[in-house]
Amino acid sequence: MSANYVSLQQLHTFGLPVNAKRVVIASQAQEIRQAWLDSRQEDLPFLLLGEGSNVLFLEDFAGIVVFNRLKGVEINEQADSWQVHVGAGENWHQLIQTLLGHEDYGLENLALLHGCAGSAPIQNIGAYGLEFKDICDYVELLNLDSGEVVRLSAAQCQFGYRESLFKHQYRQGYAVIAVGLKLSKKWQPRLNYGELKNFDPQTVTPQQVFDSVCHMRQSKLPNPAVTGNAGSFFKNPLVSRQQGEAILRDYPNAPVYPVGDETVKLAAGWLIDQCQLKGKQIGGAMVHPKQALVIVNYAQATPQDVVALASLVQKSVHTAFAVLIEPEVRFIARSGEVNAMECLS
Repeated sequence: MSANYVSLQQLHTFGLPVNAKRVVIASQAQEIRQAWLDSRQEDLPFLLLGEGSNVLFLEDFAGIVVFNRLKGVEINEQADSWQVHVGAGENWHQLIQTLLGHEDYGLENLALLHGCAGSAPIQNIGAYGLEFKDICDYVELLNLDSGEVVRLSAAQCQFGYRESLFKHQYRQGYAVIAVGLKLSKKWQPRLNYGELKNFDPQTVTPQQVFDSVCHMRQSKLPNPAVTGNAGSFFKNPLVSRQQGEAILRDYPNAPVYPVGDETVKLAAGWLIDQCQLKGKQIGGAMVHPKQALVIVNYAQATPQDVVALASLVQKSVHTAFAVLIEPEVRFIARSGEVNAMECLS
């Protein structure tokens, strides 16, 4: 590491010993753009992050890492909904708490997802039967070259399962600076998962849903402030209906969720658990003992430890079920994001 590099260890939730040539904490959109222009002028790689909660740094980053800290929450009342304009740097969980206090409901199932509001549309974050696309009204983007701000409707964002336009044509040279949410005044609880099934939809309150989701996540997911991790490491795989039926024949209680007429979604955590990998360790990296979907930095792990363990998990699931699970976490190398599947092969 060059002497003038800056440590990233406390700035990403995996807490790995990696560094960057330069770090910018941006509280204004112009600071993000200036860092981008500097990176172009100096021929340096550029990386924009929120709270660093969905990334795996494979090595030191040879360029400028910008952390988006654009703040602000504006709530406007419409005839049948609340319209909420949120700065991209707002903490997602704290935003949900703020809206609950204001009696604006609809985000409760997404409680305790780590990261910033600006990251939500990129990943189309989701949990317990709700995805970001379900409550998105618009996303505001800053063109880092021209300085122009564009607003994309939810329909224009091409949301899919952990997918969006922002992973493709708006991946480089653009920054999400705000999101718009539309929350119906006629709150409808989503109670299809876990402990939520125990509630009566006629009497349950938004606070009860929020508390239940927090309880479920805290009971099985490690707090990155205590044990380094990047949240769910793998996506839940989508497979053919026939493949899902074959798994159900061998495992009648397997969690298999219909997505379309010919597609079903499997639970990656369940697949990993069937391979008896909870607690599996390589170096300082470990498959979390309570939630197999999470890889943790339990003992000064290196990036190589995490990659080796993730590769073992992926190969084990493929051998057992002929299902290839893909990382949800973004893999960041010296010059920028790289193909995670290629890193594990």
